[in-house]
Amino acid sequence: MSEVAKKPWLAHYPSDISKNICYDEKTLQNFLKETSKNHPQLKALHFLGKALTYQELYLQARKLASYLQSQGLTKGDRVSVMLPNTPQSVVAYYGILMAGGIVVQTNPLYKERELEYQVKDSGSTVIICLDQLLPVVLKVKKKTTINQIIVTQLNDCLPFPKNILYPFIQKKQGQQVYKLKQTELIHPWKNIMKKSDKGFTEPMINPKKDLALLQYTGGTTGFPKGVMLTHYNLVANVQMCKEWIYKDKQSQEVVLGVLPFFHVYGMTTVMNYSIMTGAKMVLLPKFEPEDVLKTIEKLKPSVFPGAPTIYIGLLNHPNLKDYDLTSIDVCISGSAPLPLEVQRKFQQVTKGRLIEGYGLTESSPVTHANFLDETKIQGGIGVPWPDTDAKIVSLETGEKVSPMEVGEIVVKGPQVMEGYWNKPEETNQVLQDGWLKTGDMGYMDNNGCFYVIDRKKDMIIAGGYNIYPREVEEVLYEHEAVQEAVVVGIPDPYRGETVKAFVVLKNGYDIKDDQLDMFCRKRIASYKVPRVYEFRTELPKTAVGKILRRTLIDEERAKTKTITDQTS
Repeated sequence: MSEVAKKPWLAHYPSDISKNICYDEKTLQNFLKETSKNHPQLKALHFLGKALTYQELYLQARKLASYLQSQGLTKGDRVSVMLPNTPQSVVAYYGILMAGGIVVQTNPLYKERELEYQVKDSGSTVIICLDQLLPVVLKVKKKTTINQIIVTQLNDCLPFPKNILYPFIQKKQGQQVYKLKQTELIHPWKNIMKKSDKGFTEPMINPKKDLALLQYTGGTTGFPKGVMLTHYNLVANVQMCKEWIYKDKQSQEVVLGVLPFFHVYGMTTVMNYSIMTGAKMVLLPKFEPEDVLKTIEKLKPSVFPGAPTIYIGLLNHPNLKDYDLTSIDVCISGSAPLPLEVQRKFQQVTKGRLIEGYGLTESSPVTHANFLDETKIQGGIGVPWPDTDAKIVSLETGEKVSPMEVGEIVVKGPQVMEGYWNKPEETNQVLQDGWLKTGDMGYMDNNGCFYVIDRKKDMIIAGGYNIYPREVEEVLYEHEAVQEAVVVGIPDPYRGETVKAFVVLKNGYDIKDDQLDMFCRKRIASYKVPRVYEFRTELPKTAVGKILRRTLIDEERAKTKTITDQTS
């Protein structure tokens, strides 16, 4: 059997995309070193008016690495990074790797309980955080292995005179202004950057065996798990990304960094991709639609990785027409299904190409994407990336099923994780003979293109019928009044489960349940139509903009339990 017969998607690859890549067996930090050597004066990043060259970025990372080693950090030690998208977050990431440490990315929004669990589980001994997060970190320090806290302030990376004015702005906004002093426990970032890097010793690292990152999953089923990703896993995935964006203008692209780097999607498609290709990153610490629109018009980014909620937020901004977004050439959407209507409208506005990709933390994260040429796959996640294999298997037998049959998506490739940190049983449940079970239900068509129907655990079974929330959500997004929608299964005494839709309406619209009901009934089978609608002003989301379906399900279960308790 020919290779194309076994992997039909290969027949659709554009000639510019390599089907087999010779992956560099290098460390991630080696790419920063090479780019700083080849393009020392090239702008590496831009943040709130201040730019850093690749040479400056590399030297700052070396200073941090030298300092960490002087404080006793050795190869394999874990360091938590609790920062938004700032220059310090990039310096911290590469500095830790240079010192031989393992990065533990940590969401700055974490509360004490969440942070304590992650620090304990990872065994981090050092944490790098913003001054505003110091109170939470100090509480956690008492219960964990943390023995050093490196603290940075936003004005450490602001240009003059913003760096002078920032403390006054903080005070005016009611925020606490910290005057940091060096102690045995607390190490101010500013002091570290004043030191030299002469004590730095480059450790011996095996890219295929040594971990670069412990990336914690969201923990929607039980406690979060630390995904073990090697240098090779991450290098392979970012090289795949470079191949996929085959029209990349080496060292000339401007990449918009609104996706958080503490999420592996933003880390790979923005930070590591930019460093490897010599692109300039434009960093935004959080998603504010107005700020993003202004930034695009002023700084002209050409590459804009994002999530559906980000694109939706921009499309529904009242002043969208006042901004020129046509600098954008390439957008890869991930973290959640991309509604077709959102894709169509965003491409109209930017004149660029917005495609849907797919992946998960356990695969560094990308495994599939649509093509950036004119090949169109309506509603699908595209095809596997170079050197990535995928198939659909039966939930009952585990065997590969025929095209168009629904089953679980499993993937295999150089970007697939080593396993879960200190959790061999959980690792064995999802990794079998190199194949990663994604937990997503989908199918492959006769052309080798893949489609995700829904999470295995999110499937709704109503009256014996299988209902996939994404299909219903796609219909709701087609309604002109709907800005966001998510569908869940709620308990039903007759059907077992029934379909409920949570809907956020666009500004200026006021519609009722029966109008949406009529709209849906014209487009999908009656058993799939939502029986209950709840209109909200916003939906719960992760930091990367993924709607938290599980949170809504838990809310519904809590309501049902309360009613049951009251009637019993």
